[in-house]
Parts: sequence; C-alpha cells; structure tokens
Amino acid sequence: MDMEFALALPREAPSIPVVRRVVGDALRGLGVAEDCVADILVAASEACTNAVQHARASGDYRVAGRVGDGTCRLEIEDGGHGPRPVPHVPPEPGVLSESGRGITIMRALVDDLDIDRTPDRGTVVHLRKRLTWRDGALLGGLERRLMHTAG
Repeated sequence: MDMEFALALPREAPSIPVVRRVVGDALRGLGVAEDCVADILVAASEACTNAVQHARASGDYRVAGRVGDGTCRLEIEDGGHGPRPVPHVPPEPGVLSESGRGITIMRALVDDLDIDRTPDRGTVVHLRKRLTWRDGALLGGLERRLMHTAG
C-alpha cells in the first residue's frame, strides 16, 4: 500500500506544527513505530523551519510525502530563487549556537538526506527513512510476510 500527500503552506512559523500533525497522524495511522515517527517529525520540522526562516521568496512552501516499499520520503521545497552565497564563518570556540545545526540533526535522524538548490525551485530538501512498525501493525505485518515469502 502506498500513500502520497502534498501540502502548500504559508511561510510562517505556525505552519510547522501543521506539518507535524499531518505527517505524524498519517504515519501513526499506518502503524509506524513511535520512535520512527518521532525521528521523521524532527527532521521534517528542521527542514520546514529552514524554509520558513531562510527562503528568499515570498508566499508558500511545499511539503510532499510518499510512504511505500517500507520507506517514508519527504520533500520540502521553499520555492525560492535558488541559493544565495553563504559566507563561511567559523564558530567561535566555546560558543553554543542554536542556529546552523539543522542539517546535522536531519542527517542523524534519517537514512538519506539530499539538498538540491536550483533557480526554478529554490531549495528542495529530500528526506528518506526506512520505516519500523508497531507490533500488530497491519502494513508492517504484511510487509514482513511478503519479505519472508519472497526471500
């Protein structure tokens, strides 16, 4: 069973909990294990926060998702004008910063992270995570049975 969804949201901070709610409810409804859902939601929140705070375009940003073949794939597109040069400024020793850790956090929580920057789509963050299932989850059990008989 595959599931796909797409959201167009205003580039405002209150839209981020909406993404968390939609994605989280969908994954929980399919029977995805809670720790796996939590990882996906934190990574998605980081990508959405970047779209809201750093995109150069006005208007909406887009979140598209697909669950299938035992994975969840999310795309967060800011619709901006492409990359802007980012000066590399080394952090001062001993200074803790809350900004700039989003990519590191996303990489730690998902299996694959790709970031595309193009003039026509702006920045698109691609997240992919292999799903784990709650005990008794319909989709997880079906997937395990199919894998067992196929291999």
